[in-house]
Amino acid sequence: MRAQSLTLAAAGLALLAPTTPPAAAHPSPGAPGAPALRQEGSVRAADLMSRVRDCAPVSRGRYRTDDDAPATIPVCGTDEAVFWTADMDIDCDGRPSPQCNSGTDPLFSDATAYQQSDGRYLSAEALPYIVVPGVSALWDHREHGVGGGSVAAVVYRDRVQYAVVGDTGPSGIIGEASYATAQALGIRPDPRGGGTPSGVTYIVFKNSRATPIESHASAVEVGERLARQFVGASATSDGTAAEPAQPADSAESGRDEW
Repeated sequence: MRAQSLTLAAAGLALLAPTTPPAAAHPSPGAPGAPALRQEGSVRAADLMSRVRDCAPVSRGRYRTDDDAPATIPVCGTDEAVFWTADMDIDCDGRPSPQCNSGTDPLFSDATAYQQSDGRYLSAEALPYIVVPGVSALWDHREHGVGGGSVAAVVYRDRVQYAVVGDTGPSGIIGEASYATAQALGIRPDPRGGGTPSGVTYIVFKNSRATPIESHASAVEVGERLARQFVGASATSDGTAAEPAQPADSAESGRDEW
């Protein structure tokens, strides 16, 4: 959890330097240290984005993307999900790891808002998760069936990554996800200067839950099912009928953690 403001700004200034090639902002998949790109599930980014073109605001105002940015981002809602489109700052908090620790991240915290089933904090390097703003008069995510372990589809360009809600951030700032989420989407995951300044859509399915929270396989299974329902798909990629809507297995049992 962080209030990141200088890292992306510094990255932006670097891009203005004449010696910096245009491609530096988006490292190619083959470049040393570049994140691996992948697509999870069968639901296309374009189909998800077609469902979130219109915004019915559920927040009581707008969020900033950084400390010094104007408040321009509303949280929108449908019957099935809440969503917003913002930047992506890199959350490297939780259990220390080779890429996420006090040496690699000056804003590092060894805790996350939610914990694994064994009581340990989440690993930002290993687990794809997103960060929701802390509860405030602006928006209370709990009132919309969103909490620790809720399943999200994160869309960037033509890629979809399933994740869980794993941490909370400042009450007035939105647009943040774990190192693992950024890496999977092809976004530079470096907590010092990574992330992207715009173009990331976060779709969180109401009353959903990955069980346990640290199981990415569960997040993908639940996320893919709910994403198919969200876009109105009537068949899976292999032509079989899609599952009917079902309540998340552990939505109620997880509310005490929210």
